[in-house]
Amino acid sequence: MAETTAPRTLGTGPGRVLIAVYGIFALSASGRAVVQIATKFTDAPLAYLLSAFAAAVYIVATVALAKGGETWRRVALASCSIELAGVVAVGLLTVFDAAAFPDDTVWTDFGRGYGYVPLVLPIIGLLWLRYAGKRRAVV
Repeated sequence: MAETTAPRTLGTGPGRVLIAVYGIFALSASGRAVVQIATKFTDAPLAYLLSAFAAAVYIVATVALAKGGETWRRVALASCSIELAGVVAVGLLTVFDAAAFPDDTVWTDFGRGYGYVPLVLPIIGLLWLRYAGKRRAVV
């Protein structure tokens, strides 16, 4: 009789650490955006709206990684991809057109203010999604 095993979910093993880091970034980016928008929105509206967008991306990624399953894996894949594109785009814009961003965002200078974790995190997330997807296919 063939032994059946449960498919590997995204939130197991190293995936738990990834979810925790995404959760921390969801909270910190949300807090930053709320304070920036509530206290000084007119100073740098683009930067503060980008902080809010980053917070939303981190929240979606956290939930998607925690939920698991094929649909949520696709949502996590999309959110990690959007995050990576956002970090690179905002990073390049802040390097080449700093005047457009009079105040920092989570993704300013490729996440310099957060130890470049915003640049590395989506890459790790995408690698984990690839690894977990391959493991699930083998099981």
